[in-house]
Amino acid sequence: MIRNGDEYIETLRDGRVVYIDGGKVEDVTTHPAYWRAVRSIARLYDFQAAAANRELMTYEYGGGRANRIWELPASLEALVRRRQGLEAWTELHCGFLGRALDHVASCISGMYMGLGVFAAYDRARAQELADYYRFARDNNLYLTYVIINPQADRSKSAAQQKGEHLTAGVVDRDANGLVVRGAKMLATGGIMANEVFVTCIQPLLPATRNTRCRSPSR
Repeated sequence: MIRNGDEYIETLRDGRVVYIDGGKVEDVTTHPAYWRAVRSIARLYDFQAAAANRELMTYEYGGGRANRIWELPASLEALVRRRQGLEAWTELHCGFLGRALDHVASCISGMYMGLGVFAAYDRARAQELADYYRFARDNNLYLTYVIINPQADRSKSAAQQKGEHLTAGVVDRDANGLVVRGAKMLATGGIMANEVFVTCIQPLLPATRNTRCRSPSR
């Protein structure tokens, strides 16, 4: 799917709950705090959807065409083409969108290219990663991630913080999915992204890998 800006904006009217200055935001696409940033992202979608930018911004794969942010370069030439597309996008916002569409997409694509590493640890989770990469690519999603644990006491690890549910973690599982409790920080772009990838950049010690600080995959 190669969506345009209007189609992207419509995806944000999905019932998301956002608060600012103690008040609930009814529509992030029209709120004065956010509408300009939303339209900056929409401009990127319009640029990729323009017929004149088809070869620059998209590539062919087995199921159709996708944005080059999801391309998996297997040669120097492919890597250069991908970079040219990303540079063209960056020129539109002059680097002021630090968590633009290519940021987390590149992270997920890189993880997919190293799928064998994940499969060696857990084949089922590796398959989930592969499925999610294809889902995000095929639906032209804008992803962001949230990667920092609350820093209530910087002298202690996540598992040593006061409050059992300070850091986001899985507290229950059932047929409907996961129940998550706790917080994560630094979800730049979260109010205008389609999905948030919940993860962690803090290496966990063997004694803490299965504690409450273990984050869900999504």
